Amino acid sequence: MGEYSKALSSYERSLEIQKIALPPNHPGFATSYHNIGLVYNNMGEYSKALSSYERSLEIQKIALPPNHPDLAASYNNIGSVYDDMGEYSKALPYYEKAQDIWKKALPTNHPHIALVKSNIDNVKKKM
Repeated sequence: MGEYSKALSSYERSLEIQKIALPPNHPGFATSYHNIGLVYNNMGEYSKALSSYERSLEIQKIALPPNHPDLAASYNNIGSVYDDMGEYSKALPYYEKAQDIWKKALPTNHPHIALVKSNIDNVKKKM
């Protein structure tokens, strides 16, 4: 609906509740930081989006196995922010890391694999 300030407020409130109810590196925190990053990205506030996505990734690295698909999604999201910022050389390794994980974790015909391949091809064209 484009009501980013309302979404941000709800996600931040959710995060505050999680801080009371959950252990510090619970995967739920990663989801909340991911959602906050998504809102900031949609608002064009890339540095805030990047910070939220990176925090999500830090938690996922602790809470999830190394080839979990959610890790790949975080790498892809970080790559996307760098891509949106025009920092293509920073975007590429994040996209490649996402691709590596998704190729190990998902069936070869999964749409995420096609998505990240497209992201890699597009960013290479921009470099």
